Amino acid sequence: MAHAPEQDPATSDLGEERPKWDNKAQYFLSCIGFAVGLGNIWRFPYLCQTYGGGLSSVTLSLLISLYYNAIVAWVLWYLLNSFQHPLPWSSCPPDLNRTGFVEECQGSSAVSYFWYRQTLNITADINDSGSIQWWLLLCLAASWAVVYMCVIRGIETTGKVIYFTALFPYLVLTIFVIRGLTLPGATKGLIYLFTPNMHILQNPQVWLDAATQIFFSLSLAFGGHIAFASYNSPRNDCQKDAVVIALVNSMTSLYASIAVFSVLGFKATNDYGHCLDRNILSLINEFDFPEQSISRDDYLAVLMHLNATWPKRVAQLPLKFCRLEDFLDKSASGPGLAFILFTEAVLHMPGAPAWAVLFFGMLFTLGLSTMFGSMEAVITPMLDVGVLPRWVPKEALTGLVCLACFLFATCFTLQSGNYWLEIFDNVAASLNLLILAFLEVVGVAYVYGMKRFCDDIAWMTGRRPSPYWRLTWRVVSPLLLLTIFVAYITLLSQKPLSYRAWNPKYELFPTRQEKLYPGWVLAACALLSLLPLLWVPGVALAQLLTRQRRTWRDRDARLDTDTS
Repeated sequence: MAHAPEQDPATSDLGEERPKWDNKAQYFLSCIGFAVGLGNIWRFPYLCQTYGGGLSSVTLSLLISLYYNAIVAWVLWYLLNSFQHPLPWSSCPPDLNRTGFVEECQGSSAVSYFWYRQTLNITADINDSGSIQWWLLLCLAASWAVVYMCVIRGIETTGKVIYFTALFPYLVLTIFVIRGLTLPGATKGLIYLFTPNMHILQNPQVWLDAATQIFFSLSLAFGGHIAFASYNSPRNDCQKDAVVIALVNSMTSLYASIAVFSVLGFKATNDYGHCLDRNILSLINEFDFPEQSISRDDYLAVLMHLNATWPKRVAQLPLKFCRLEDFLDKSASGPGLAFILFTEAVLHMPGAPAWAVLFFGMLFTLGLSTMFGSMEAVITPMLDVGVLPRWVPKEALTGLVCLACFLFATCFTLQSGNYWLEIFDNVAASLNLLILAFLEVVGVAYVYGMKRFCDDIAWMTGRRPSPYWRLTWRVVSPLLLLTIFVAYITLLSQKPLSYRAWNPKYELFPTRQEKLYPGWVLAACALLSLLPLLWVPGVALAQLLTRQRRTWRDRDARLDTDTS
């Protein structure tokens, strides 16, 4: 006989009616907006580029990981938790007004200078925290103000805004795909993306990066999907939703890669042409050729002829080795892809300001829709467990959470803030999310019980899970999560944690200098990795003590009754 929940999820523990989605589209778009984020735009293309660009080298392993890990794990959380009640930079500035910064700009590029010096005003070492940058602080405050206005009433307000924040990125991506495919050199970028490189699959790092990419891309174990699912009808077919949303997320990554690589192919072709032009100019000046007498197509033939005729004169020229593949190989992840590589490409496109507005508007809405799920993951359980008295309005609780997040995030507005952003991005979430996901899978399959869980699914969807799903829940998902965790720890132990500093005094500048994290930063990394996990034994201990006190109270009450 199918097991049914004892209480309607639409009703809270205190008997108050729980908010519901206005329609299925709001729920679907909210989950898509939470899952599809900046990682789909600036990390997936980076991984494709890092491992040779071949679609088979990363995407194949990513899809395999998705099939065995992400869909399975995500379906698990959906089904379980539905029962819970709870461009202005085109050249160096003419007057920098600060000594040494002219050389810094000319030694790198206008875009890199604008990002690292004028925007971040970054320090050369993480030990030098620097001061708070007021323009970044204002932007941070404005961003959190927008988030607060959108989540002020939970799904009642985010459900309205999500129509724009979830769909606008797809509109922009489509525009960039269409425009990118019409740019010269776009096919070069797409060929680079889709050219197979099966040899690279022998590298274990590829599989680890693929698995972690899809894991974090789907926003597993963050809690946002749990909160969103708790506002559904208990009879909602969450299994179908989970599979569809997971596939949409992966297809979005591929779709975004087409847009990114078509534009990066245009940039690589443009840079390759400029490299040839500089070499051609050197040849023309040295051998007194007429202007425009050597075309790009004729350059190699002319160079070979001159090298055979005047080898010493050619050897003295500052000629660069120009190869298109080298420009395609230039990779950057995270903000580097968005604010440097892609920005440099947009600068060369006709109507660059309009494309810049579209691109950064897309990034803002992607981050905003992701924040909706993150905030719900915090606020919803706080409301359900009654952290504050019931007379405190929801708007006040939401405001306090947003204010606390804003205050914690002020460390990113320091001159060293970008280094801390990388620490949070690379270290803070990885280990604890993998462990939390593992504990949730094991908790459902072995503590809650597979039979009870399958009965719940049958009650919700009208069909029992097949043996394949039961096998993956019991064996495949826990083993994959455990394997990823062990591999992650192994790689961390083999190479000391380091960061890449923007140091104008570095001899290889503008290459970023590789530096090891100091001891106090490593201690902070360990704290960031372990602190969220302490809630698991902490809450378990609190529940045990609460139950024990209740047992003692009941025993004392019985003793008093027997005595009287």
